[in-house]
Amino acid sequence: MSLLVVGLSHRTAPVGVLERAALTGEVPTRLLHDAAASSTVAEAALLNTCNRIELYADVDKFHAGVAELSLLLAHHSGVDLEELTSHLYVHYEDRAVHHLFSVACGLDSMVVGEGQILGQLRDALAKAQDEHTAGRGLNELFQQALRVGKRAHSETGIDKAGQSLVTFGLEQVAAGAGEIAGKRALVVGAGSMSSLAAATLVRSGVTDLLIANRTPARAERLVEILGPDVARTLDLAKVPEALADVDLVISCTGAAGVVVRAEDVAAAVATRTADTPLALLDLAMPRDVDHAVHELDSVLLVDLESLSHAHAASPGAGDVDEVTRIVADEVTAFGAAQRAARIAPTVVALRAMASDVVAAELGRLDSRLPDLDERSRAEITQTVRRVVDKLLHAPTVRVKQLAAEPGGASYADALRELFDLDPAAVHAVSGTPVGGRPQPPGGGVR
Repeated sequence: MSLLVVGLSHRTAPVGVLERAALTGEVPTRLLHDAAASSTVAEAALLNTCNRIELYADVDKFHAGVAELSLLLAHHSGVDLEELTSHLYVHYEDRAVHHLFSVACGLDSMVVGEGQILGQLRDALAKAQDEHTAGRGLNELFQQALRVGKRAHSETGIDKAGQSLVTFGLEQVAAGAGEIAGKRALVVGAGSMSSLAAATLVRSGVTDLLIANRTPARAERLVEILGPDVARTLDLAKVPEALADVDLVISCTGAAGVVVRAEDVAAAVATRTADTPLALLDLAMPRDVDHAVHELDSVLLVDLESLSHAHAASPGAGDVDEVTRIVADEVTAFGAAQRAARIAPTVVALRAMASDVVAAELGRLDSRLPDLDERSRAEITQTVRRVVDKLLHAPTVRVKQLAAEPGGASYADALRELFDLDPAAVHAVSGTPVGGRPQPPGGGVR
Protein backbone atom coordinates (compact mmCIF):
# COMPACT_ATOMS: atom_id res chain seq x y z
CA MET A 1 0.00 0.00 0.00
CA SER A 2 1.25 3.49 -0.92
CA LEU A 3 -0.55 5.67 1.62
CA LEU A 4 -1.27 9.31 0.82
CA VAL A 5 -2.88 11.85 3.16
CA VAL A 6 -4.16 15.20 1.92
CA GLY A 7 -5.96 17.43 4.39
CA LEU A 8 -6.30 20.61 6.40
CA SER A 9 -6.79 21.21 10.12
CA HIS A 10 -6.73 23.83 12.84
CA ARG A 11 -2.93 23.73 12.60
CA THR A 12 -2.80 24.86 8.96
CA ALA A 13 -6.02 26.79 8.34
CA PRO A 14 -7.76 29.63 10.20
CA VAL A 15 -11.19 28.90 11.60
CA GLY A 16 -12.80 30.97 8.84
CA VAL A 17 -11.38 28.67 6.17
CA LEU A 18 -12.25 25.53 8.13
CA GLU A 19 -15.76 26.86 8.52
CA ARG A 20 -16.20 27.41 4.77
CA ALA A 21 -14.61 24.05 3.99
CA ALA A 22 -16.79 22.11 6.47
CA LEU A 23 -18.39 19.01 4.91
CA THR A 24 -21.98 18.44 5.99
CA GLY A 25 -25.00 16.39 4.97
CA GLU A 26 -24.31 13.95 2.15
CA VAL A 27 -21.19 15.78 0.97
CA PRO A 28 -18.72 13.55 2.92
CA THR A 29 -20.23 10.43 1.35
CA ARG A 30 -20.02 11.89 -2.16
CA LEU A 31 -16.42 12.97 -1.58
CA LEU A 32 -15.52 9.48 -0.33
CA HIS A 33 -17.02 7.81 -3.41
CA ASP A 34 -15.43 10.28 -5.82
CA ALA A 35 -12.03 9.74 -4.21
CA ALA A 36 -12.34 5.95 -4.42
CA ALA A 37 -13.45 6.21 -8.05
CA SER A 38 -10.33 8.14 -9.04
CA SER A 39 -8.04 6.33 -11.48
CA THR A 40 -5.10 6.83 -9.09
CA VAL A 41 -6.86 5.53 -5.95
CA ALA A 42 -7.46 1.93 -4.87
CA GLU A 43 -8.94 2.64 -1.41
CA ALA A 44 -10.12 5.76 0.39
CA ALA A 45 -11.23 6.92 3.84
CA LEU A 46 -12.28 10.34 5.12
CA LEU A 47 -11.65 11.75 8.61
CA ASN A 48 -14.07 14.66 8.93
CA THR A 49 -14.27 16.41 12.32
CA CYS A 50 -14.98 19.92 13.57
CA ASN A 51 -11.35 20.95 13.12
CA ARG A 52 -9.89 18.65 10.46
CA ILE A 53 -10.72 17.22 7.03
CA GLU A 54 -8.35 14.49 5.86
CA LEU A 55 -8.49 12.11 2.91
CA TYR A 56 -6.53 8.88 3.30
CA ALA A 57 -5.93 6.94 0.09
CA ASP A 58 -3.94 4.05 -1.32
CA VAL A 59 -2.56 5.53 -4.53
CA ASP A 60 -0.44 4.21 -7.37
CA LYS A 61 1.05 7.61 -8.30
CA PHE A 62 2.10 10.28 -5.79
CA HIS A 63 1.84 13.50 -7.83
CA ALA A 64 -1.33 12.46 -9.63
CA GLY A 65 -2.84 11.38 -6.31
CA VAL A 66 -2.07 14.72 -4.64
CA ALA A 67 -3.54 16.64 -7.57
CA GLU A 68 -6.70 14.52 -7.70
CA LEU A 69 -7.41 14.53 -3.94
CA SER A 70 -6.73 18.28 -3.67
CA LEU A 71 -9.12 18.97 -6.54
CA LEU A 72 -11.81 16.79 -4.93
CA LEU A 73 -11.44 18.54 -1.57
CA ALA A 74 -11.81 21.93 -3.26
CA HIS A 75 -14.79 20.81 -5.32
CA HIS A 76 -16.75 19.30 -2.45
CA SER A 77 -15.85 21.95 0.13
CA GLY A 78 -16.65 24.83 -2.20
CA VAL A 79 -13.36 26.57 -1.38
CA ASP A 80 -11.35 27.73 -4.38
CA LEU A 81 -8.49 25.33 -5.13
CA GLU A 82 -5.85 28.05 -5.15
CA GLU A 83 -6.93 29.30 -1.71
CA LEU A 84 -7.37 25.80 -0.30
CA THR A 85 -3.95 24.61 -1.51
CA SER A 86 -2.14 27.10 0.71
CA HIS A 87 -3.69 25.42 3.78
CA LEU A 88 -3.34 21.78 2.73
CA TYR A 89 -0.72 19.38 4.05
CA VAL A 90 0.45 16.23 2.29
CA HIS A 91 2.01 13.12 3.86
CA TYR A 92 3.14 10.02 1.99
CA GLU A 93 3.94 6.43 2.98
CA ASP A 94 5.77 6.27 6.37
CA ARG A 95 5.16 9.98 7.03
CA ALA A 96 1.46 9.42 6.37
CA VAL A 97 1.39 6.50 8.81
CA HIS A 98 3.21 8.65 11.37
CA HIS A 99 0.63 11.40 10.94
CA LEU A 100 -2.32 9.03 11.43
CA PHE A 101 -0.79 7.42 14.51
CA SER A 102 -0.09 10.89 15.97
CA VAL A 103 -3.69 11.90 15.31
CA ALA A 104 -4.93 8.72 17.01
CA CYS A 105 -2.87 9.51 20.11
CA GLY A 106 -4.21 13.05 20.33
CA LEU A 107 -0.84 14.65 19.57
CA ASP A 108 -2.33 16.61 16.66
CA SER A 109 -5.55 17.64 18.43
CA MET A 110 -6.49 21.18 19.36
CA VAL A 111 -6.45 19.96 22.97
CA VAL A 112 -3.41 17.69 23.05
CA GLY A 113 -4.17 14.24 24.44
CA GLU A 114 -7.95 14.28 24.06
CA GLY A 115 -9.40 10.81 23.54
CA GLN A 116 -12.47 11.67 21.48
CA ILE A 117 -10.45 11.36 18.27
CA LEU A 118 -10.36 7.58 18.70
CA GLY A 119 -14.14 7.41 18.30
CA GLN A 120 -13.93 9.69 15.28
CA LEU A 121 -11.30 7.45 13.68
CA ARG A 122 -13.44 4.40 14.38
CA ASP A 123 -16.40 6.14 12.74
CA ALA A 124 -14.27 7.10 9.71
CA LEU A 125 -13.22 3.48 9.19
CA ALA A 126 -16.76 2.18 9.67
CA LYS A 127 -18.05 4.70 7.12
CA ALA A 128 -15.42 3.69 4.55
CA GLN A 129 -16.25 0.03 5.12
CA ASP A 130 -20.00 0.64 4.83
CA GLU A 131 -19.46 2.54 1.58
CA HIS A 132 -17.04 -0.15 0.29
CA THR A 133 -14.23 2.35 -0.27
CA ALA A 134 -11.79 0.78 2.23
CA GLY A 135 -10.06 -2.50 1.55
CA ARG A 136 -7.54 -4.62 3.38
CA GLY A 137 -4.83 -1.96 3.41
CA LEU A 138 -6.78 0.89 5.02
CA ASN A 139 -8.60 -1.51 7.33
CA GLU A 140 -5.30 -2.82 8.74
CA LEU A 141 -3.88 0.71 8.94
CA PHE A 142 -6.82 2.22 10.83
CA GLN A 143 -7.13 -0.80 13.12
CA GLN A 144 -3.46 -0.40 14.03
CA ALA A 145 -3.91 3.35 14.54
CA LEU A 146 -6.72 2.64 17.00
CA ARG A 147 -4.50 0.17 18.87
CA VAL A 148 -1.66 2.71 18.99
CA GLY A 149 -4.01 5.37 20.33
CA LYS A 150 -5.27 3.03 23.05
CA ARG A 151 -1.70 2.08 23.94
CA ALA A 152 -0.71 5.73 24.31
CA HIS A 153 -3.61 6.40 26.65
CA SER A 154 -3.02 3.27 28.74
CA GLU A 155 0.79 3.48 29.04
CA THR A 156 1.28 7.22 29.60
CA GLY A 157 -0.24 10.05 31.57
CA ILE A 158 -1.57 11.71 28.42
CA ASP A 159 -4.94 10.11 29.13
CA LYS A 160 -5.35 11.94 32.44
CA ALA A 161 -3.83 15.16 31.20
CA GLY A 162 -5.69 15.25 27.91
CA GLN A 163 -9.17 16.73 27.79
CA SER A 164 -12.04 16.59 25.39
CA LEU A 165 -12.91 19.74 23.49
CA VAL A 166 -16.03 19.99 25.68
CA THR A 167 -14.03 19.88 28.92
CA PHE A 168 -11.50 22.38 27.64
CA GLY A 169 -14.28 24.68 26.44
CA LEU A 170 -16.09 24.53 29.78
CA GLU A 171 -12.84 25.41 31.54
CA GLN A 172 -12.67 28.59 29.45
CA VAL A 173 -16.32 29.33 30.25
CA ALA A 174 -15.72 28.86 33.97
CA ALA A 175 -12.70 31.17 33.83
CA GLY A 176 -14.79 33.96 32.31
CA ALA A 177 -18.29 33.40 33.71
CA GLY A 178 -17.87 31.53 36.98
CA GLU A 179 -18.27 27.92 38.09
CA ILE A 180 -20.42 25.57 36.01
CA ALA A 181 -22.08 23.96 39.02
CA GLY A 182 -25.52 25.42 39.71
CA LYS A 183 -25.87 27.10 36.31
CA ARG A 184 -29.01 26.78 34.23
CA ALA A 185 -27.91 25.38 30.87
CA LEU A 186 -29.21 24.83 27.34
CA VAL A 187 -27.67 22.37 24.88
CA VAL A 188 -28.60 22.84 21.23
CA GLY A 189 -28.13 19.60 19.30
CA ALA A 190 -28.29 15.94 20.31
CA GLY A 191 -25.44 14.36 18.33
CA SER A 192 -22.32 12.79 19.81
CA MET A 193 -20.61 16.08 20.74
CA SER A 194 -23.80 17.58 22.17
CA SER A 195 -24.51 14.40 24.13
CA LEU A 196 -20.99 14.52 25.56
CA ALA A 197 -21.53 18.16 26.46
CA ALA A 198 -24.82 17.41 28.22
CA ALA A 199 -23.33 14.53 30.20
CA THR A 200 -20.33 16.69 31.16
CA LEU A 201 -22.64 19.47 32.37
CA VAL A 202 -24.53 17.04 34.60
CA ARG A 203 -21.27 15.71 36.05
CA SER A 204 -20.20 19.32 36.63
CA GLY A 205 -23.22 20.05 38.82
CA VAL A 206 -25.81 21.46 36.41
CA THR A 207 -29.25 20.42 37.69
CA ASP A 208 -31.49 22.35 35.28
CA LEU A 209 -30.70 21.41 31.67
CA LEU A 210 -32.66 22.02 28.48
CA ILE A 211 -32.06 19.95 25.32
CA ALA A 212 -33.20 21.34 21.95
CA ASN A 213 -32.77 19.47 18.69
CA ARG A 214 -34.14 19.54 15.16
CA THR A 215 -35.34 15.95 15.67
CA PRO A 216 -37.29 15.94 18.98
CA ALA A 217 -37.01 12.14 19.37
CA ARG A 218 -33.22 12.36 19.72
CA ALA A 219 -33.54 15.07 22.35
CA GLU A 220 -36.06 12.92 24.22
CA ARG A 221 -33.70 9.93 24.19
CA LEU A 222 -30.91 12.08 25.60
CA VAL A 223 -33.21 13.31 28.37
CA GLU A 224 -34.06 9.70 29.23
CA ILE A 225 -30.36 8.89 29.53
CA LEU A 226 -29.56 11.94 31.67
CA GLY A 227 -32.70 11.65 33.79
CA PRO A 228 -35.90 13.73 33.70
CA ASP A 229 -35.09 15.11 37.14
CA VAL A 230 -32.11 16.93 35.60
CA ALA A 231 -32.95 17.44 31.93
CA ARG A 232 -35.98 18.28 29.80
CA THR A 233 -36.58 18.90 26.12
CA LEU A 234 -37.18 22.26 24.46
CA ASP A 235 -38.71 23.00 21.09
CA LEU A 236 -35.92 24.24 18.81
CA ALA A 237 -38.09 27.18 17.76
CA LYS A 238 -38.20 28.37 21.38
CA VAL A 239 -34.43 28.64 21.77
CA PRO A 240 -34.38 32.47 21.27
CA GLU A 241 -36.79 33.12 24.13
CA ALA A 242 -35.08 30.51 26.36
CA LEU A 243 -31.79 32.42 26.15
CA ALA A 244 -33.03 34.86 28.78
CA ASP A 245 -33.67 32.08 31.30
CA VAL A 246 -30.32 30.25 31.17
CA ASP A 247 -26.74 31.01 32.19
CA LEU A 248 -24.94 28.82 29.69
CA VAL A 249 -25.62 27.69 26.12
CA ILE A 250 -23.65 24.95 24.37
CA SER A 251 -24.38 24.52 20.67
CA CYS A 252 -23.07 21.85 18.33
CA THR A 253 -25.36 21.05 15.44
CA GLY A 254 -24.75 20.04 11.84
CA ALA A 255 -26.64 23.07 10.54
CA ALA A 256 -25.18 24.91 7.57
CA GLY A 257 -26.19 28.34 8.88
CA VAL A 258 -26.33 30.30 12.14
CA VAL A 259 -28.52 28.72 14.84
CA VAL A 260 -28.13 31.37 17.58
CA ARG A 261 -28.48 34.90 16.18
CA ALA A 262 -26.78 37.98 17.67
CA GLU A 263 -30.07 39.90 17.89
CA ASP A 264 -31.68 37.11 19.91
CA VAL A 265 -28.72 37.04 22.32
CA ALA A 266 -28.86 40.84 22.66
CA ALA A 267 -32.60 40.70 23.45
CA ALA A 268 -32.03 37.97 26.04
CA VAL A 269 -29.22 39.89 27.76
CA ALA A 270 -31.45 42.98 28.03
CA THR A 271 -33.96 41.06 30.17
CA ARG A 272 -31.53 39.00 32.29
CA THR A 273 -31.06 39.89 35.95
CA ALA A 274 -28.09 37.60 36.70
CA ASP A 275 -24.79 39.20 37.71
CA THR A 276 -22.68 36.85 35.61
CA PRO A 277 -22.46 37.16 31.82
CA LEU A 278 -24.48 34.89 29.56
CA ALA A 279 -21.98 32.26 28.40
CA LEU A 280 -22.12 30.55 25.01
CA LEU A 281 -19.87 27.67 24.00
CA ASP A 282 -19.99 27.06 20.24
CA LEU A 283 -18.38 23.74 19.26
CA ALA A 284 -19.86 23.54 15.77
CA MET A 285 -18.08 23.77 12.44
CA PRO A 286 -19.40 25.72 10.64
CA ARG A 287 -20.25 27.91 13.63
CA ASP A 288 -23.73 27.81 15.21
CA VAL A 289 -23.47 31.12 17.07
CA ASP A 290 -23.31 34.39 15.15
CA HIS A 291 -19.74 35.73 15.33
CA ALA A 292 -21.18 39.18 16.08
CA VAL A 293 -22.07 37.94 19.58
CA HIS A 294 -18.41 38.59 20.47
CA GLU A 295 -19.21 42.31 20.28
CA LEU A 296 -22.07 42.22 22.80
CA ASP A 297 -21.70 43.39 26.39
CA SER A 298 -22.41 40.99 29.28
CA VAL A 299 -21.86 38.01 26.97
CA LEU A 300 -19.01 35.51 26.87
CA LEU A 301 -18.68 33.59 23.61
CA VAL A 302 -16.18 30.74 23.50
CA ASP A 303 -15.87 29.18 20.04
CA LEU A 304 -13.34 27.04 18.20
CA GLU A 305 -11.35 30.10 17.20
CA SER A 306 -10.98 31.34 20.77
CA LEU A 307 -10.24 27.80 21.97
CA SER A 308 -7.37 27.53 19.54
CA HIS A 309 -5.92 30.77 20.96
CA ALA A 310 -6.48 29.63 24.55
CA HIS A 311 -4.48 26.44 24.10
CA ALA A 312 -3.11 26.77 27.61
CA ALA A 313 -3.96 23.49 29.29
CA SER A 314 -1.81 20.80 27.74
CA PRO A 315 -0.26 17.59 29.08
CA GLY A 316 3.25 17.62 30.50
CA ALA A 317 6.19 17.56 28.14
CA GLY A 318 7.25 14.18 29.54
CA ASP A 319 3.98 12.54 28.52
CA VAL A 320 4.13 14.07 25.05
CA ASP A 321 7.72 12.86 24.63
CA GLU A 322 6.74 9.34 25.70
CA VAL A 323 3.77 9.22 23.32
CA THR A 324 5.97 10.58 20.54
CA ARG A 325 8.39 7.70 21.17
CA ILE A 326 5.53 5.19 21.09
CA VAL A 327 4.35 6.59 17.76
CA ALA A 328 7.85 6.39 16.27
CA ASP A 329 8.28 2.78 17.42
CA GLU A 330 4.86 1.77 16.12
CA VAL A 331 5.47 3.41 12.74
CA THR A 332 8.75 1.52 12.37
CA ALA A 333 7.10 -1.78 13.33
CA PHE A 334 4.12 -1.21 11.04
CA GLY A 335 6.35 -0.33 8.10
CA ALA A 336 8.50 -3.40 8.62
CA ALA A 337 5.44 -5.65 8.85
CA GLN A 338 3.94 -4.14 5.70
CA ARG A 339 7.17 -4.54 3.75
CA ALA A 340 7.57 -8.11 4.95
CA ALA A 341 3.97 -8.87 3.98
CA ARG A 342 4.63 -7.67 0.43
CA ILE A 343 7.22 -10.38 -0.13
CA ALA A 344 5.19 -13.18 1.46
CA PRO A 345 3.22 -13.99 -1.76
CA THR A 346 6.52 -14.27 -3.66
CA VAL A 347 7.97 -16.66 -1.07
CA VAL A 348 4.77 -18.75 -1.09
CA ALA A 349 4.79 -18.85 -4.89
CA LEU A 350 8.46 -19.92 -4.86
CA ARG A 351 7.77 -22.77 -2.48
CA ALA A 352 4.71 -23.78 -4.51
CA MET A 353 6.86 -23.86 -7.67
CA ALA A 354 9.49 -25.97 -5.87
CA SER A 355 6.75 -28.35 -4.69
CA ASP A 356 5.48 -28.69 -8.25
CA VAL A 357 9.01 -29.45 -9.50
CA VAL A 358 9.46 -32.11 -6.81
CA ALA A 359 6.08 -33.65 -7.65
CA ALA A 360 6.91 -33.71 -11.37
CA GLU A 361 10.30 -35.31 -10.83
CA LEU A 362 8.87 -37.94 -8.49
CA GLY A 363 6.21 -38.68 -11.07
CA ARG A 364 8.94 -39.14 -13.69
CA LEU A 365 10.77 -41.46 -11.25
CA ASP A 366 7.63 -43.57 -10.86
CA SER A 367 7.34 -43.95 -14.63
CA ARG A 368 10.99 -44.94 -14.99
CA LEU A 369 11.10 -47.27 -11.97
CA PRO A 370 7.59 -48.71 -11.74
CA ASP A 371 8.80 -51.69 -9.69
CA LEU A 372 10.31 -49.54 -6.93
CA ASP A 373 9.06 -50.78 -3.55
CA GLU A 374 6.97 -48.43 -1.35
CA ARG A 375 9.61 -48.11 1.36
CA SER A 376 12.28 -46.97 -1.11
CA ARG A 377 9.83 -44.65 -2.88
CA ALA A 378 8.88 -43.03 0.46
CA GLU A 379 12.55 -42.60 1.44
CA ILE A 380 13.43 -41.01 -1.91
CA THR A 381 10.40 -38.70 -1.73
CA GLN A 382 11.32 -37.55 1.77
CA THR A 383 14.97 -37.03 0.81
CA VAL A 384 14.16 -34.95 -2.27
CA ARG A 385 11.71 -32.77 -0.34
CA ARG A 386 14.20 -32.32 2.49
CA VAL A 387 16.93 -31.25 0.08
CA VAL A 388 14.64 -28.68 -1.58
CA ASP A 389 13.47 -27.34 1.80
CA LYS A 390 17.05 -26.91 3.00
CA LEU A 391 18.10 -25.15 -0.18
CA LEU A 392 15.18 -22.71 0.06
CA HIS A 393 15.25 -22.15 3.81
CA ALA A 394 18.18 -19.73 4.10
CA PRO A 395 17.33 -17.51 1.10
CA THR A 396 13.62 -17.25 1.99
CA VAL A 397 14.33 -16.41 5.64
CA ARG A 398 16.95 -13.88 4.66
CA VAL A 399 14.83 -12.25 1.95
CA LYS A 400 12.01 -11.77 4.51
CA GLN A 401 14.46 -10.04 6.84
CA LEU A 402 15.78 -7.82 4.07
CA ALA A 403 12.29 -7.04 2.80
CA ALA A 404 11.32 -5.66 6.23
CA GLU A 405 13.92 -2.92 5.86
CA PRO A 406 13.29 0.36 3.98
CA GLY A 407 13.56 -0.25 0.26
CA GLY A 408 13.00 -3.95 0.78
CA ALA A 409 10.43 -4.26 -2.01
CA SER A 410 13.27 -4.69 -4.51
CA TYR A 411 14.16 -8.05 -2.97
CA ALA A 412 10.79 -9.49 -3.95
CA ASP A 413 11.43 -8.34 -7.52
CA ALA A 414 14.86 -9.95 -7.46
CA LEU A 415 13.45 -13.22 -6.17
CA ARG A 416 10.84 -13.31 -8.93
CA GLU A 417 13.50 -12.62 -11.57
CA LEU A 418 16.02 -15.14 -10.24
CA PHE A 419 13.54 -18.00 -10.10
CA ASP A 420 11.50 -16.90 -13.13
CA LEU A 421 8.28 -17.00 -11.12
CA ASP A 422 5.01 -16.68 -12.99
CA PRO A 423 3.44 -13.28 -12.04
CA ALA A 424 0.01 -14.90 -12.12
CA ALA A 425 1.11 -17.36 -9.43
CA VAL A 426 2.32 -14.54 -7.16
CA HIS A 427 -0.86 -12.50 -7.66
CA ALA A 428 -2.99 -15.59 -7.02
CA VAL A 429 -1.45 -15.88 -3.54
CA SER A 430 -2.13 -12.23 -2.68
CA GLY A 431 -5.60 -12.15 -4.22
CA THR A 432 -4.55 -9.46 -6.69
CA PRO A 433 -5.37 -9.82 -10.38
CA VAL A 434 -2.37 -9.49 -12.69
CA GLY A 435 -1.96 -5.81 -13.54
CA GLY A 436 -4.64 -4.92 -11.02
CA ARG A 437 -5.10 -4.00 -7.36
CA PRO A 438 -6.63 -5.90 -4.44
CA GLN A 439 -10.39 -5.91 -4.17
CA PRO A 440 -11.68 -4.49 -0.86
CA PRO A 441 -12.60 -7.34 1.48
CA GLY A 442 -15.24 -7.15 4.16
CA GLY A 443 -14.48 -6.69 7.82
CA GLY A 444 -15.89 -4.83 10.75
CA VAL A 445 -14.36 -2.35 13.15
CA ARG A 446 -12.96 -4.04 16.20
